[in-house]
Amino acid sequence: MGKTYERIDGRLRTFIEEQPVFFTATAPLDADGTVNLSPKGVRGSFAVLDERTVAYLDFAGSNAETVAHLRENGRITLMWCAFQGPPTIVRVHGRGEPVFRDDPRFTALLGRFTAADPASYGLRAIIVVTAELIRDSCGYAVPFMTYDKDRTLLSDRFGREDDAGLSAYFEKKDHIATSIDGLPGLPLPLPALPTAPAAG
Repeated sequence: MGKTYERIDGRLRTFIEEQPVFFTATAPLDADGTVNLSPKGVRGSFAVLDERTVAYLDFAGSNAETVAHLRENGRITLMWCAFQGPPTIVRVHGRGEPVFRDDPRFTALLGRFTAADPASYGLRAIIVVTAELIRDSCGYAVPFMTYDKDRTLLSDRFGREDDAGLSAYFEKKDHIATSIDGLPGLPLPLPALPTAPAAG
């Protein structure tokens, strides 16, 4: 039976931080709009900020549906499932916000991610999610699968781009600045990437 949690801590926090992949789901307000579901999987790109707030790094891609949906309505669900060990699924339903490179909060937030090099993956924004409902459920139908290693294709592709080149790449794509359904997406041109504060 599923359980509802008041906060992300203890066993629950350990579980979600150990998973090599998680999924995000968003949708526009328009009933005919496109529902979006995305996998996220770069090690070190997810962080628990406090007991009810999480964040992840939003890297380069061929669209920006999550950003567009969050700018319109803020609704988001994050999901983790166990492909090894006891069968478990965890969902965080909440309100999300894209924090862009030129936001005064960006640099401090970026400092919370020390295990992933943002310049190597074409970092566009940091998605911050405040949990409204935290639940787990059984994962009896989720298959066992083995995690081998991270792919390097994203960093191979975008690690060689400077800020100007990355912005030019985004400007050529149909669904970066504007979503599939015509909503405002990633603001362009892309501002320079701030430097994360030194640890200590």
